[in-house]
Amino acid sequence: MLIRVEIPIDAPGIDALLRRNFDGGGEASLVHALREDGQLTLGLVATDDDGQVMGYVAFSPVSVEGEELQWVGLAPLAVDEAWRGQGIARQLIFEGLDSLNEFGYAAVVALGEPAFYGHLGFETAANYGLRCRWPDTEKAFQVHRLADDALEGVGGQVEYSDHFNRF
Repeated sequence: MLIRVEIPIDAPGIDALLRRNFDGGGEASLVHALREDGQLTLGLVATDDDGQVMGYVAFSPVSVEGEELQWVGLAPLAVDEAWRGQGIARQLIFEGLDSLNEFGYAAVVALGEPAFYGHLGFETAANYGLRCRWPDTEKAFQVHRLADDALEGVGGQVEYSDHFNRF
């Protein structure tokens, strides 16, 4: 397995993976729209020995109370069913966090299973006065600081790209 930054030739494999893993194709359309509008900060793929996409994670810009703070949102994350349970999602996220840290990003937010993200160093965002627009997500909305001072004096609503409201 190889984890690397996505390249244009990966797009059909990413699209197929997301359509297999999420009902309705919304996540595939979301990634396509983010990519087309230049709002995909980082996309990583996990490929098998033949170059087939077996996992994917995307990161895109978010703002806090309308302010750009060098934060990104993690979404979507997918691993092909045949490859689950091997730590690929964890490896994709860690590789993404490392790269984003090197690029000077301050924090990453994610909406997902608290136990899973907690094992990766994410914390409940509500503990820092952060929330997202989707109802009943207080426990699932997580934040991971990349910069030591990323959460100091920050609070309020975290806004994802408008594309997240369309699909």
